[in-house]
Amino acid sequence: MAYAYWKSGKIADNAVFDLYFRKNPFQGEFTIFAGLEECLKFLENFQYSDSDIEYLRKTLPPTIEAEFYTFLRQLTVKDVTVYAIDEGSVVFPRVPLLRVEGPLIVVQLLETTLLTLVNYASLMATNAARYRMAAGRHIQLLEFGLRRAQGPDGGLSASKYSYVGGFDGTSNVLAGKLFNIPVKGTHAHSYVTSFLDMSELRTKTLAHRETGQEHDVLALSSAWRKRLALLLETLENEASDGEMAAMISFAIAFPEGFMALVDTYDVKRSGLLNFCAVALSLNDLGYRAIGIRIDSGDLAYLSNKARETFAKVAQTYNIPWFEKLSIVASNDINEETILSLNEQGHKIDCFGIGTHLVTCQRQPALGCVYKMVEINGQPRIKLSQDVAKVTMPGRKDAYRLFGADGHALIDLLQRSVESAPKVGEKVLCRHPFQESKRAYVIPTRVEPLYKVYWQGGQVCQPIPALDEVRARVQSSLHTLRQDHKRNLNPTPYKVSVSVDLYSFIHELWLQNAPIGELS
Repeated sequence: MAYAYWKSGKIADNAVFDLYFRKNPFQGEFTIFAGLEECLKFLENFQYSDSDIEYLRKTLPPTIEAEFYTFLRQLTVKDVTVYAIDEGSVVFPRVPLLRVEGPLIVVQLLETTLLTLVNYASLMATNAARYRMAAGRHIQLLEFGLRRAQGPDGGLSASKYSYVGGFDGTSNVLAGKLFNIPVKGTHAHSYVTSFLDMSELRTKTLAHRETGQEHDVLALSSAWRKRLALLLETLENEASDGEMAAMISFAIAFPEGFMALVDTYDVKRSGLLNFCAVALSLNDLGYRAIGIRIDSGDLAYLSNKARETFAKVAQTYNIPWFEKLSIVASNDINEETILSLNEQGHKIDCFGIGTHLVTCQRQPALGCVYKMVEINGQPRIKLSQDVAKVTMPGRKDAYRLFGADGHALIDLLQRSVESAPKVGEKVLCRHPFQESKRAYVIPTRVEPLYKVYWQGGQVCQPIPALDEVRARVQSSLHTLRQDHKRNLNPTPYKVSVSVDLYSFIHELWLQNAPIGELS
């Protein structure tokens, strides 16, 4: 396309493109905009290198003129202007996330990269935000999806944007290094099954946290297991010695961070008994265990059983903190699983979520598009028999109008030549394509959605840290009514156009639509 434009003499043409999506993902009624920082980094580094040009010479048809490669080598984005909504904001269908203005050839060449940087990032952040809402504010969420992600690049993006969407940490250590995301994890079943019995414990002692005196953790744990078997009304000989050896080994390695997987063999008969024995041994030496992870079975029932066990131990031995040990659950968890567990009254403190989160199994793509809406000052429209695919022509601005209760009422698109809506003044808001759908709105607050983020070859706004974007997600979601955010049959959020833009769209539609002839 770039060569065809160049060959046609369209080097001086200027265009405006809108990047937007047509439908919210996951059968919801909101989306989180993410990926803007990566778009700006791309613009900062945009150029065709000598090796790029050499590759293109070998790849493109031999009929392409040599001068075109010279043109590409000198191409920059200094004449491009990008307007964008703040990253981390709640956004809605048809409202452009980015408005890209500049030389036609350049802004066309940006299309695929901008789309790939925004599409998955926004989908991932939205998915994570939905998990956060399902889990509630007080449950920890950890992203455990790297091994199931769409390759290493997809894994890094998943870690970054799940954190933006509201997750508390990741098991992806490289993501922790690159993005300063808290890194958390536990051991796997293989660690437990690597121990056959107590004889495999090569290190059995641990220094007391305060006195420094070495103690035999195996002896302490064995004694505790005998006492606990009576208290918990279970049989000591049913508990796996290999499992306890693994837990002792792990506790000696991480006495300040002992988190054990308890379902390798049997949670009730073995895992809980062995864990409590080792945790109480650590307590004798001045350390506090962190908790357990359950990776299979009836998570609601087992979490309740674990909490009952911890409470009984805490009360019997007067160790109050033991009752509050953390219970982490994993095992192919999705949004519906969490909602179901909520109804069952689970006692889980933290969910480790992998496959369904990072692959966005409910909907694998957001479907952002990048459409030309103006060329050389002339509005352009793309028509379709599918009304959802008809573009809204011309350079537009977007505003969010708020009601008296502080919640967002409606997003309003206007032509850029129109004056911004004002607080306290009645605005007629129209559905862009359905004539009968219209409403007056008297906003108590008007929020302009666009800022100039790129102009004159440089970034024009401070780029917020990841934690700031993460905080914006939650504050932006807080502006929506609960019925827009609910999991089942959410109320659609209204996106409207001004009277001027409505007339403009339909006049251009009629001008460009072919007129049939009947005979």
